[in-house]
Amino acid sequence: MEFMIPYINLERMHKRIKGEMESAINQVIDAEWYILGNELELFEKEYAAYCGTEYCIGVGNGLDALHIILEACGIGAGDEVIVPADTFIATPLAVSYCGATPVFVDVLEDTYNLNPALVEQKITKNTKAIMPVHLYGRLADVQAIRDIANSYSLKIIEDAAQAHGAIIDGKRAGALGDAAGFSFYPGKNLGALGDAGAIVTSDKDLYEKAKALRNYGSNIKYHHIYKGFNSRMDELQAAVLRVKLRYLDDWSQERRKIAKYYLENIHNDRIKLPQYSDIDNVWHVFSVFCEERDSLQNYLKQCEIMTQTHYPIPVHLQEAYVELGYKKGDFPVAENIADTELSLPIWCGMTEMEMDKVVQAVNAF
Repeated sequence: MEFMIPYINLERMHKRIKGEMESAINQVIDAEWYILGNELELFEKEYAAYCGTEYCIGVGNGLDALHIILEACGIGAGDEVIVPADTFIATPLAVSYCGATPVFVDVLEDTYNLNPALVEQKITKNTKAIMPVHLYGRLADVQAIRDIANSYSLKIIEDAAQAHGAIIDGKRAGALGDAAGFSFYPGKNLGALGDAGAIVTSDKDLYEKAKALRNYGSNIKYHHIYKGFNSRMDELQAAVLRVKLRYLDDWSQERRKIAKYYLENIHNDRIKLPQYSDIDNVWHVFSVFCEERDSLQNYLKQCEIMTQTHYPIPVHLQEAYVELGYKKGDFPVAENIADTELSLPIWCGMTEMEMDKVVQAVNAF
């Protein structure tokens, strides 16, 4: 029997906890308090504890989280922030929103994350921070980046939008740098039922400024310390995320099992598999790499297997950043990833039959 496998399916995961989510939403409705209320305060405490940081601030989305962190660090016009050349455009956009300049650095061939060996040559007197991205759910080498950052008194701001719960040496994503931004877009490993994001940090001064910035620059109603923003996670999203957070580690283990099944059973010389890591990768995306990527994607579609590409146009070649003067060939590893990457279905609730259908189709290409 033929059956279609979507790239992502939230229905099975949500079905397991639908009653809990509905109860949490009903409690918010009954409380009649929808912004900056008890649910958000509790989620902030719980998510900070989960990440291993002192503080958490719920905001409107992941881009706002990164932008507000940069603003709280005092980064602005004339400053530079180092970012990987392989990432979603939200990473450099956060830098641009501050009036600062994103400075791209190529990535590693095996982990697809920022290459620490190339960072130092891009540091100038204007560099204020390094923003590693934990791409696809795999932790960047923050320790190596930390050694460089300490030498130049630079901030490390983690873009952890794809790495909820990833852990190394007893520390989770979010607790590896000076601060981190998370996205809870619905398709993330920890996803809301709409847009939402969070900042985590153990820096009290950064926390207090960022908390004010997310609420019009105010900590006391009608008293505005900064020219702030309107970026507040609402109570409904906080309530849903509190429910989901209790299941996050179980879901991460489920994603690891799916990834392991793919890695052990896909055998095709035309396809490069990702490097396996059992701890520091929560497999937000399972990427394979193929020189005939478009043909592979079309073939899988004919087999009723839906896939995605992340990210087919590198950020340094996007029209939005034409003024920076980058050209094709500047970051060969990131560009090769953009040309060859294909993301296979990986979502909680996949059956072995569904996984096997993906494996058999990929092997037959």
